[in-house]
This record gives sequence, C-alpha cells and structure tokens, in this order.
Amino acid sequence: MTLLLQNLPQVPSSTPPVHYTKKYHTVVCGVSSSNTDKPRIKPKITRIKIKEPDDYHATLKALNSKGRIPRKALGQHYMLNNEVNEQLVAAANVGDGDMVLEIGPGTGSLTNVLVESGATILAIEKDPYMATLVTERFASTHRVKVIQEDFTKCHLKSHLSSFMGSDSSDSNPYAKVVANIPFNISSDVVKQLLPMGDIFSEVVLLLQKETAVRMVDSSLRTSEYRPINIFINFYSDPEYKFKVPRENFFPQPKVDAAVVVFRLKKEVDYPQVSSTKTFFSMVNSAFNGKRKMLRKSLQHITSSLEIEEALVNIGLPATSRPEELALEDFVKLHNSIMYT
Repeated sequence: MTLLLQNLPQVPSSTPPVHYTKKYHTVVCGVSSSNTDKPRIKPKITRIKIKEPDDYHATLKALNSKGRIPRKALGQHYMLNNEVNEQLVAAANVGDGDMVLEIGPGTGSLTNVLVESGATILAIEKDPYMATLVTERFASTHRVKVIQEDFTKCHLKSHLSSFMGSDSSDSNPYAKVVANIPFNISSDVVKQLLPMGDIFSEVVLLLQKETAVRMVDSSLRTSEYRPINIFINFYSDPEYKFKVPRENFFPQPKVDAAVVVFRLKKEVDYPQVSSTKTFFSMVNSAFNGKRKMLRKSLQHITSSLEIEEALVNIGLPATSRPEELALEDFVKLHNSIMYT
C-alpha cells in the first residue's frame, strides 16, 4: 500500500518555528504628478515573484509528489531552513562557473541555492525517486546532472572525469563538494573524498555535531583521538564552521548537526612517507590496542626492541602509546621503521 504524505501529522506545536529571510519582494512603483489638472495616471505595478522557500510544507509536497516518506535506512533528514543552505554554499565560496559535487540532494533544496550561485552541479542520489524528482525540478536549467547511485559504491572519478571534461575551464581547474549527507555514511564519505586534492579544492559537509567536533579536534591523549584524525590531517586542513540545530530538519533527528570545511592539500603538500598504504596500516594497527604501548601493538611489523629504538630516535619515550603521537610523530616513526 502506498503511504502518501498528506496522511502524516502536522508539525507539533512544540517545534520551534523556522524563520526565513525572503530574497525577493513584491515591488510597487507608483507614478505620480504634481499637476492636479492632468488626468490621474494609474500607478504602474511591477511584481517580482516571491520565491517559495524549501520549508516543511514544500518538502512534504515534493515528497508526496512521488508518494514517498523519509526512509530511516537511507538516513534521510531533509533541510527545512534555506538560510542554512545559503551558509553552506557561502562556506565553500561557490560562485559563477564553479563545478560542485552534491551527495544526496534529496528534494533539491541545497541544489537550488547552488544553481542560484551560478554553479554547475553533479548530484549523486541513491534514492531513485529523489533522483527523478531533482532531475525534473532542474531540467530547464541545464546545469544539474543527476546520477542515481550509491555514493559509497560509485565510480566517482569516472563520473567526475566526464562531468569536468565537458565543463571545466583553465580559470577553475578544481571542483568543490557541498553536501548535507546522511549521518551514517560520514566516515565513508570523508575517506573517499579527502585524498582527492587533485580534483577538489575543498569539501564542505553538514555532519552530526559530535562527529564534526571529533573530526576537527585532534587533541592528544583524549578518548576521541582516533586514526580518522590522522587521516583527515594528512589530507586536509579541517575547520569547524557552525552548529545547525536539529529543529531545522525533517524528520527531526535526535542530535544536532554542524558544518565542517575540509581544505584539501595537494599531493606535494602531503607528509612525506614512503607508502601511504603502509603508513595508514601502521596507524590503524597502533590504535587497535589503544591503551597498549606501541612496542606491543606494532610488534607484528618489527621487533619490540626496534620499535623502542625508533621511538627514542625521534624524541619520544620508548613506552609511548598511540594517543600520545601527533601526525608528524607517526610519520617519523613510520619512516624510521621502514628504513631500518
């Protein structure tokens, strides 16, 4: 049985209102005359259509047009506040001629702001109904290409090569990523995108707030310090931008969100390691036994004695644990072990 969205309950009265700043206004131009003897001139009215925001009711209408409801399995939480979309786009400094990858466009609320900013968009959407909706919504713009695929499994470089080959220019060689992604694929998205500094200049993501804080904060000796912090700082310079309260989404998630900007490094700026594969393998092994000393957790790579010597040679105690090493320390340790 198809469940249509008109059967859903209205927004609870306890839900804080979402305010919008309308970008367009109705303008009334009156033409008057000081000469009262002349016939009265009827005022000339110029009306500029007020743009409907992608708010709660517009979102329900869009979903209902396809007979859909948000699917928990896909992590679908639709943005209701257009001002948040505008801040996302501003965080990436999107302008005329920019090429933007959007992951999970949903009903197209963020896509719409990207189009208004002058960008050309490659949108990858897993839900076939939403892919169709966004394709239809922006068909007349000729600036939005929608691919119906699971982002975590798609051949991204192939899609980007085709997309950028037809639209790229020498003045804008790099694309950008701007996306409100499902919270449950955050780590997968980050791991796939950050090593692509040859294609993207920056990646702007709306993430679960706790995840955003954890990815940006690389403080040593904390329980939140993990291999993902080493990975992120190896490939990018992350910056926490702003919090997005949960009330801005439909359906409302149980947690707040936040926006993070990852400014990607070019390959020449990566820390110098002989092999990124062996480097991250070593880092992951080190954190598998987080409270273990490195001389224990890495002894499958080389002997405990050689690990102790390597640690001392780079100015660290022989009893060091993984949460005590910064990115540059892991780089030195890796290179020391690999060259002994």
